[in-house]
Amino acid sequence: NHKLPPGSLGWPLIGETLEFVREAREEPMRFIRERMKKHDSRVFKTSILGEPVLVFCGADGNKLLFTNENKLVKIWWPTTLRKLLGSSVINAVGDEAQLMRRLLLTFLRSDALKCYVERMDMVTQEHITAYWEGKEDVRVYPTIKLYTFELACRLFMSMNDPMYVSRLLALFNVITEGVLAFPINIPLTRFNRSMRAASAIRKELQLIIRQRRIALESKLVSSTQDLMSHLLVTPDANGKFLTDLEIIDNILVLLLAGHDTSSSTSTMLMKYLAELPEVYEKVFREQIDIAKSKKVGEMLQWEDVQKMRYSWNVASEVMRLSPTVLGSFREAIVDFEYAGYTIPRGWKIFWNGGSTNKDPSLFPNPDNFDASRFEGAGPKSYSYVPFGGGPRMCVGLDFARLQVLVFLHNMVKRFQWDLLIPDERVGYDPILVPRKGLPIRLRP
Repeated sequence: NHKLPPGSLGWPLIGETLEFVREAREEPMRFIRERMKKHDSRVFKTSILGEPVLVFCGADGNKLLFTNENKLVKIWWPTTLRKLLGSSVINAVGDEAQLMRRLLLTFLRSDALKCYVERMDMVTQEHITAYWEGKEDVRVYPTIKLYTFELACRLFMSMNDPMYVSRLLALFNVITEGVLAFPINIPLTRFNRSMRAASAIRKELQLIIRQRRIALESKLVSSTQDLMSHLLVTPDANGKFLTDLEIIDNILVLLLAGHDTSSSTSTMLMKYLAELPEVYEKVFREQIDIAKSKKVGEMLQWEDVQKMRYSWNVASEVMRLSPTVLGSFREAIVDFEYAGYTIPRGWKIFWNGGSTNKDPSLFPNPDNFDASRFEGAGPKSYSYVPFGGGPRMCVGLDFARLQVLVFLHNMVKRFQWDLLIPDERVGYDPILVPRKGLPIRLRP
């Protein structure tokens, strides 16, 4: 007698996966937008990545999912991600998830990150000197991706060898290719290649952990120098230490999430700044005022980043117009009612965070770029959720904000830039990226 939300489950086994993946890559949000219009703007059913799924849209849907974790819903991921990401915080549920999040946030929350701003600034300057200065044309996305990954390796594992970092990044790129693949683990499939890459990364991280344990026992390194040391020496609130496998899986996830989403955001930020010179000029003025307040050779401090209010409003508007990710998943753990429909226990839910971003009732003139939307109290609750919300709020939010702003500060101090392909298309694969990597021409 369940009254399920309207929609279509598509073809047997594959459902609407092909349309979902194709449209995500070619016309972001079209799959969601068309079905919201055809079925119901609040929730509809489909079948993607091997599972029947209910797609929740809108601020009310965001609120319901964020405020009912472990009451009505729990985290769930498709088979591809569950197998690729293992025993990390992204797959943990209930008390285990809370304990793991607290342990990670001890390192990743804003007050802990304050002492890393100077190091982030130094790494950023080194990267720009090596890969941007003296260049006429640069492909933005792969270059920023290398930067964000190198930064994550430095701060999470104190890994400084550029050859090793590049080799590790190549393996992570293979993992990313399999996120939206069918979970068929046989040779020559995308998923199989991704699983083999994840296995290779785990072996590398296991070796690093063994070496780090020896260094910690010999007091050759500090127990607070990076995330890896922190996880090795710090128990959770119950006094339990993470196993090596849990440490490996969490570092794998944080390296993946800590560079992929930030590289997408920074790339799209550079795209919009090239298209909107008046916005670039305001960002430049804010950043140059901060630069002028520093002594020669002095690195950025936490207080400097807090002054970058307009710049972060611009980044926020970029994420509204071009969401970095399509969404994430939940599973109903009880039957419940929503929008006049029954959501049956066991059904999978796809939460689409970008469904509110161009709602004119929430964002007037939604297609216009307007960073002032984020001044004062900002958007209404649950209407703008690029980092999720509730108990599952992204643990790396503050880290991502620092990455984006420190990079932006150093770029606008040195360069202006023009797009070499002004009408370049963007799409999700699985995060939002320009199809050609956003080639630009630098102007010092």
